[in-house]
Amino acid sequence: MLVDLIIHSAKELITMQCDGKPKMGKQMQDIGLISDGAIAVLDGLIVEHGITSTIREKYQAHEYIDASGKIVTPGFVDPHSHPVFVNTREDEFAMRLAGKTYVDIAKSGGGIRSTINTTRTADETTLFNLAAKRIWKMIQLGTTTLEAKSGYGLNTESELKQLRVIQALNEALPIDIVPTFMGAHEYPAEYKENHEGYIDILCSEMIPAVATQGIAEFCDIFTEAHVFSIDESLRILSAAAAHGLKLKMHADEIEPIGGAELAAKMACISADHLGAASDAGIIAMKEAGVIPVLLPGTLFSLRSKNYARARFMIDNDLAVAIATDYNPGSCNCDSMSMVITLACLQMNMSPEEALAASTINAAWAIDKQDIVGSLERGKYADLLIWEIPSYRFIPYHFGSSHIESVIKKGKVIS
Repeated sequence: MLVDLIIHSAKELITMQCDGKPKMGKQMQDIGLISDGAIAVLDGLIVEHGITSTIREKYQAHEYIDASGKIVTPGFVDPHSHPVFVNTREDEFAMRLAGKTYVDIAKSGGGIRSTINTTRTADETTLFNLAAKRIWKMIQLGTTTLEAKSGYGLNTESELKQLRVIQALNEALPIDIVPTFMGAHEYPAEYKENHEGYIDILCSEMIPAVATQGIAEFCDIFTEAHVFSIDESLRILSAAAAHGLKLKMHADEIEPIGGAELAAKMACISADHLGAASDAGIIAMKEAGVIPVLLPGTLFSLRSKNYARARFMIDNDLAVAIATDYNPGSCNCDSMSMVITLACLQMNMSPEEALAASTINAAWAIDKQDIVGSLERGKYADLLIWEIPSYRFIPYHFGSSHIESVIKKGKVIS
C-alpha cells in the first residue's frame, strides 16, 4: 500500500494507545512504548504503527523520515490557555515578589481587570497578530492542539471579538485551536457592585449570542470566593448548558468552596486548577467522569507552597491532565515541556504520568480524544520527533527544547 509518509526506526515510539478511554490511575503509566517504532500516514491520518520492519514490509511512501536514535511522541495537547490579550503584566510579577498576593492585586484593580481595557479597545487585527506570535512559540515547543479562551473583554462586543479572533487563528495557523467562551472570568469594574446585573447580561445576552454564532465549543467560569460563587456559577453554567455549550470550570484554585463538587454535579468535561479541591470534590469528579486539568505552572509562578494533589487523584483512579494556563498575569508560560517538569517535581507525577496527562488525557479534557492525543489508527498524525536519549529526558531537561520536528496532520510545521 502506498502512503504519504513513513516515520521509521524510532528508538522509542510513544503511542499512548488508549482503546477509547482516558488513562485513569495506574493506566497512566502505560505509554504504549514501541522500540524501533514506525508510523504510516495517509491524508494526514495515521494508518498504522508498529515495529519498523513490519511497517516497511506493508507500506511504501512518497516520503520517509528516518528517526534513528530519536524519540517520537504524540504532539502536546494544551487544554487551558488565554492567549488573546494586548499587554503583559510583569509589573504584577514584581508586586508578588514584594509580598502582594494574587487576590490582593485583583482586589486593588489589577489582575484580570487590568487586561480588560486594552483588550476592549484593541482591534481584531492587533489581537490576532499578538496572539499568533505567541501561539507560534507554543507550536515550536510542541503544542499541536490548543484550547483558547476569551475572558478579557467582559462585555458582549469584546467577548465576541475575542472569539472571532480565536476562530481566525484556528483557520490561519497550522494547529487546531479549540474556542472557549469565558465571559465569567471576573466582574468588570462597571458591575463590581452589581453582580446580578452582570449575571443577567451573561445569561440573557452573551451566552445566547455565542451559541447562535457558533463561535465557541465550551463555556468556562472562574468559580472562587472572590469572583463567582457556587450559586452564581450554577446559574451561569446552567444557562450555557441550555444553549448547547459544553462546560468547563476554573474550580477551587485558592479556596475549597465546592467548585469540584459543582463540576461533578454539572457533568463538566473538565475542572481546572483544583489547588485547594477537597477529598469529597475529587471523588465526586471521579464518579462523574470529570477530567481534572492541573496547572502547576500557575502555582509555581504564584510561589505557592501547595500544589494540586495529583498523586491523590491518580491513586483514586482519576484521569489527570495538565496544561500551561498561558496568560498575561498568573502564568506567562508557553511550554508544555516545562509544565511536565513541574508536574514531576512539584506534584509527584512520574514521567509516564506527566506525558499521558499532556497528550491523551489532555485531549479528553477538550473532548477531542477521537482525533488527537495518541498515535492510533484513524487519528491525526500529530507528533513530535525529539533528539533525546529517552522520553524520560523530557522532564529531566528544562529551559530549552530538544524537539527536532513538529508534525501536524502528517506535515512538518516546525
